[in-house]
Amino acid sequence: MTLISDHPLTLRTTPWRDYALVDSGGGRKLERYGDYLVIRPEPQCWWSPKYPALWDTADAIFDAENEDEDGGRWAFRRRPDDQWALGYDRVKFYGRFTSFRHLAFFPEQAANWAWQKAAIEKRDDQPRVLNLFGYTGVASLVCAAAGARVTHVDASKKSVTYARENATLSGMEDAPIRWIVEDARKYVQREVKRGSKYEGIILDPPKYGRGPTGEVWRLFEDLPEMLGLCAQLLSDDAAFFLLNAYAARVSGPALAHLMAESIGQRPGRIDYGELTLIEDGKTPKGAKASEVAPREIGLSFFARWMKDPV
Repeated sequence: MTLISDHPLTLRTTPWRDYALVDSGGGRKLERYGDYLVIRPEPQCWWSPKYPALWDTADAIFDAENEDEDGGRWAFRRRPDDQWALGYDRVKFYGRFTSFRHLAFFPEQAANWAWQKAAIEKRDDQPRVLNLFGYTGVASLVCAAAGARVTHVDASKKSVTYARENATLSGMEDAPIRWIVEDARKYVQREVKRGSKYEGIILDPPKYGRGPTGEVWRLFEDLPEMLGLCAQLLSDDAAFFLLNAYAARVSGPALAHLMAESIGQRPGRIDYGELTLIEDGKTPKGAKASEVAPREIGLSFFARWMKDPV
């Protein structure tokens, strides 16, 4: 039977070559994306920055229209490239200054990418992985590089175009990935009718969204049905099912219990908790060393079922 872990996990994304949370405070975070130093809003950073002078050298600052929404605009100290190459492990992708305050990927998801990679690499077959609301495809590419056959679904044609460009940048244009522009719920409903099965499912839905032909997605109304449909797509030899959510009123335990109800008596374990970004512990060049320990920022909640815990 499925067991729910008796304690939450904190999955900490630490800096890597092309990304770091350099500093935070005053309701903002200072991040490095390749060669760009970027300031973005983060209301939960109530503390003071460690390196105030460094913030004045930022290349880009996002000015939010509303703390609770993604809208706003960028201001640049120097003219940025339209896109620039970044990498994680064996995967490459483009950074882009989007109108929704993020840079065309979510760095805190690196903790999930590492877990998905490990779950796939421990198998001796080529598992089928379904990535729903797949956005610009970094998770799809990580899974394919680890040895999976991936079906990537997103309702945004633009996002899927970016995902395919990331695949080309990674030298993975011929990787076993199906790129599908479609409403995720409609696609899953058809897959259930077809009797399709997957060894891994990634479900990372927004709080609110629209499909290509006007379909409406509302997390709190639609997630239970979606999880139940996804559970029907898990094969008898399935390895994992990952659910991630950014909505403020969500919690790890709530996601875990909903997932447990959806998958029934399937053997395995459900872990749950929070994804966080932790500051780089290294003192930036030219800055005075700080005695303040690296702070971390909680950004999303997750629940994940594993047949064999990694």
